[in-house]
Amino acid sequence: MGKKSSGVAESLDSNRKLFGTDGVRGVANLEPVTAETALKLGRAAAHVFTEAGRLTHRTDRRPVIVIGKDTRLSGYMLENAMAAGLMSLGVDVFLLGPLPTPGVAYITRSLRADGGIVLSASHNPYEDNGIKFFRHDGYKLDDAIEKRIEQLVFSGEIEAIRPTAGKIGQARRIDDALGRYVEHAKASFPKGLTLEGIRIAVDAGNGAAYKSTPWILRELGATCSIFHDKPDGRNINANCGSTYPNEIVRLVKETGAHIGISHDGDADRVQLCDEKGEVVDGDDILAIAAVDHLRRGELAKDTLVATVMSNFGLDETLHAHKGRVLRTKVGDRHVIEAMLRDDLNVGGEQSGHMIFRDYSTTGDGIVSALQILRIMAESGKPLSELKQCLHKYPQAQRNLKVREKIPLEQMPDVTALVSEAEKILNGAGRVLLRYSGTEPKIRLLIEGRDSALIESHADRIAGAINARIGV
Repeated sequence: MGKKSSGVAESLDSNRKLFGTDGVRGVANLEPVTAETALKLGRAAAHVFTEAGRLTHRTDRRPVIVIGKDTRLSGYMLENAMAAGLMSLGVDVFLLGPLPTPGVAYITRSLRADGGIVLSASHNPYEDNGIKFFRHDGYKLDDAIEKRIEQLVFSGEIEAIRPTAGKIGQARRIDDALGRYVEHAKASFPKGLTLEGIRIAVDAGNGAAYKSTPWILRELGATCSIFHDKPDGRNINANCGSTYPNEIVRLVKETGAHIGISHDGDADRVQLCDEKGEVVDGDDILAIAAVDHLRRGELAKDTLVATVMSNFGLDETLHAHKGRVLRTKVGDRHVIEAMLRDDLNVGGEQSGHMIFRDYSTTGDGIVSALQILRIMAESGKPLSELKQCLHKYPQAQRNLKVREKIPLEQMPDVTALVSEAEKILNGAGRVLLRYSGTEPKIRLLIEGRDSALIESHADRIAGAINARIGV
């Protein structure tokens, strides 16, 4: 079964004031997601990207940074503040408007920009927002660069850099960004294949993919029923999208679709639903894709990348097909780092972040869905049959809101229950307990062969957590 978790969460970096596991995130118009901090982040990012550009790009033009966003009301405020900060340091800004996060990563590369910025809080409610950055090559920033940006925000080191007159940057909108991304995503699907005859229900989550995903699927020949595609700035992720899988289940049953596709707010993740109305999560998608890649001889080094949260059944599926799973810490950035380090091409998370590096530099919900749709179209098999390649171990998960994130070792009653559960599982299961890097939550996962047993232990551990730090 491999090594058991110690049950102790990864320590939080108390020195970080802005960046979490996926950029800067919080309630919009409260620190750190304010116009004032966004302007400072824009100035700091402009300085860092300009310095990097002098090493990797030609120097005969003004630096360029693109900005995209999801459909949140606060996106307008942050977009203008970020653009002002960037331009104040002599950077030109290309405004993309609402566009999936992977679309911003692609446009950054396509336009040869020095960096990209996404304004989104992903699956969080509309009152939240966030700021995340991409390098010139479309990959997320590493910790060292984020810390440099953060240091510049607080140090005042670049306060005196004030270009004037014609050296101040300019901003303009890129009207064809959506069309560029649509063509890019379509290119991940074989040219000689269509989706004709396949009925698809889409839950766009009132987010960034409300135009792009229907456009892509229809141009590939699918018959689509589109839902939650009328964003008003406030309804993003509101009882819809990938964090509300019951909705796509309902929609598939209602429309008689062969498959359901459900995005989060910035569409860098996807959850699917088969024709029987059963959810197909990230582990299922990874298993289907990995088995297909292995069959084709296209899984780099016969290795799939997944996090410690993925079901152990994934390891057994890969092993049965002469492949293996490389596990990382939770977070798509850790998955991507491992893929880059070992030159691997398929990886992802149970939550629906899938990275197919042959086509994208970051999680891409529609590109991931297209890989499964390709397999369905080529094999003629329904999704319910394809997902049988993965036999999952029972899992008990709890996502608990907390009022503070105190170190787990300071809650001996909780750690004692974790140790007790691990002892009873005796190597035939595991316990994972960690704080969320993007929300005031603690996440518990217990995996084992006996569903009733792990649910009982999950309830006991969750009860102890709630008693100590629960909301």
